[in-house]
Amino acid sequence: MSTVLEAKDLCKTYIVNKKQNNVLKNVNLKIEEGEMVAIMGPSGSGKSTLLYSISGMDRPTAGQVLFEGKQMDKLSDNELSDLRLTKMGFIFQQMYMMRNLSILDNVILPGIKAKQKGVTKKEIEERGRSLLHKFDVAQIADNDTSEASGGQLQRACIARSMINDPKIIFADEPTGALNRSASDEVMEELAKLNREDTTILLVTHDVKVAAKCSRLLFIVDGNIKAEYNLGRYEANSNLRDRERNLSNWLMEQGW
Repeated sequence: MSTVLEAKDLCKTYIVNKKQNNVLKNVNLKIEEGEMVAIMGPSGSGKSTLLYSISGMDRPTAGQVLFEGKQMDKLSDNELSDLRLTKMGFIFQQMYMMRNLSILDNVILPGIKAKQKGVTKKEIEERGRSLLHKFDVAQIADNDTSEASGGQLQRACIARSMINDPKIIFADEPTGALNRSASDEVMEELAKLNREDTTILLVTHDVKVAAKCSRLLFIVDGNIKAEYNLGRYEANSNLRDRERNLSNWLMEQGW
């Protein structure tokens, strides 16, 4: 497997009321192509800050982030924006969708903004409908965003994250606003994507979510304290065993 994303001695510092807050402290990690990696840790440990810093949504204070071997901190704001749009997909806890657009139009908007050479709007729309069908929400394509459940909207957000065929998907608590049933449905869709070799890096506080990942990074006080390899979650995997083993390991780490 080739390395998609790598962080070297990554630091992120905020100044609040003239006080220095070192949120990330010399973080090192590698994400290999085809992995599904979860980041877990106590509240305030730096999980989301790490996700934002390595995805180009925020710039680190020090250290390097390499995406497909390219040093992201050397890119201009416009180059970084283009990289996020064309090579990365994003899913958040809150389903950020424009209320004045239909669900389909929200899904295809990044594809239209990417302006890929030789790709027509009709082709982008066809891909958007195909993705909504893939994630079993084709029936809400022409609905307003208020005319869908939370689980349906999040699956539409997964479709949106895939519209430009990204190399990696970043997800920040993608099931945090969902009930258990909808959470399970969304995670099954992400697991299917991973089995199709889509690389996924997500932040979660939910052991049931992390158990469907292939590897877990445990972060404490801005440092990756330990990692746990679960192996790829297959359709016939014993999920209860994965959850139990992961829970025991997390307790050993002081979770």
